[in-house]
Amino acid sequence: MAGRATTRRVGIADVASMAGVSHATVSRVMNGNTTVDAVIAERVRAAAKELKYKPNPVGRSLALGKTDTIGIVVPDLSNPTFQAILRGLSIAAARDGYRVLIADSSEVRSEEAILASEARRRCDGVVLCAPRMSDAELEELAPTLHPLVLINRTTDSVPTPSLVVDYGKGIQELAAHLVELGHRKLAYLTGPDRSASNVQRLRGLEKFKLEYPGIDLQYLPGGNTYDAGFESSDVVAACGATGILVFNDVAAMGLLSGLNERGIRVPEDLSLTGFDDMPFARYTMPPLTTAAVPISDLGDLAWRRMRDQIQSNDAATPTNYFPPRIELRGSTAPPVTR
Repeated sequence: MAGRATTRRVGIADVASMAGVSHATVSRVMNGNTTVDAVIAERVRAAAKELKYKPNPVGRSLALGKTDTIGIVVPDLSNPTFQAILRGLSIAAARDGYRVLIADSSEVRSEEAILASEARRRCDGVVLCAPRMSDAELEELAPTLHPLVLINRTTDSVPTPSLVVDYGKGIQELAAHLVELGHRKLAYLTGPDRSASNVQRLRGLEKFKLEYPGIDLQYLPGGNTYDAGFESSDVVAACGATGILVFNDVAAMGLLSGLNERGIRVPEDLSLTGFDDMPFARYTMPPLTTAAVPISDLGDLAWRRMRDQIQSNDAATPTNYFPPRIELRGSTAPPVTR
């Protein structure tokens, strides 16, 4: 039986043979190197056109030492916060002809460094959202990832642009809002133990306690997911606090649902705050009082900081801090006097 006919791909050797030059000369011409004699370069281009030669994009990237791709490592792509950061980053990078490779560590701490290193090998730079990685791990890893942009982390081991939301200030302002409403017993439903932003919130609340020494503030184990918030509703209902601060909006929504199932009304029986101001936080019942974080802006600025490094190899950019904006909605109210 006759074999199936195949069409052989025209390669760089074919162009070199037709033009009477070396493979290296063809490669330099195809990659835009202006040091090749103009007459020879024109001969190479004419041969490539006649043969309908198309450079291999992978080989071209290797030759140029660039991929026109950047990587981003996130802990949980199902979290709307990281979705918004990714969207801002992708849109901004696309305007400059870059693509974004996404790596999701699925909240596994040990995966963050592995994924970041793998992304750097495949991409021109890495945007790292690694909230679970220890400071020591980050200090060791950061110098190997340049160009690097950090989101909500900082490092001293190498000059690296960092974009940091002031979570401590935001939680302080939310707690102060509850106090201004008349609440004297507060509780904070914490985030993941290894979360860097949870540590910032805890530090902020310690400062809050110094400013408001007469306020009873307790810490309750929680998490950063809807299920974690829902499953915490019994503990929250029994803690005796009238004002509850929750690690993020997702967990706050889960808690809202759990409290509703137990017949506990928000804000009549308990006032409740979230954090992040995700797009649907204003549509919960009641709408969620929260701290708004400019997450889309973080993605856009992350690309600009990355582009500066790629173009000039300069990472000498100061850390940018973003103060959250408090959004007052229906989930907080003065405590009911009984």
